[in-house]
Amino acid sequence: MSRAATITALLIGLAACRPADTSQLSADQETRFAREVVRFRAANQSFRFTHEAGWEERIASIIVTDSTVLVYKNEKIGIEITPASRRVYEVHRDGERVRITAGSGKSRETWSFTPPDNPDGWATGIRAVITTSGGAR
Repeated sequence: MSRAATITALLIGLAACRPADTSQLSADQETRFAREVVRFRAANQSFRFTHEAGWEERIASIIVTDSTVLVYKNEKIGIEITPASRRVYEVHRDGERVRITAGSGKSRETWSFTPPDNPDGWATGIRAVITTSGGAR
């Protein structure tokens, strides 16, 4: 194999191994968040998603505004908390990790992540949104 072919194959392999960007929003979502004050935003975070059947690592993005918490992978929503939300929500700090819990019983799920900075600020911002939701606890 020639040197150029080897380098090309290596670059293709590296590109395939790179995690995909999860921070793409729909045009409607971009417009919505442009109107809201974004307090925290982090792309391509490693989340531990826990549910009744166990847990798995997921790469997703998160936005926290004064009225919304959105964990998403591009246009696919993992969890969205707004004043209109009715599920039961909680947020807790566990060292540097922030845990967002939604639902109860068999429908309970947790999204846990280590924010890029200021975990206390992230938890406080998320808690403020939860307090305004119908599922506040």
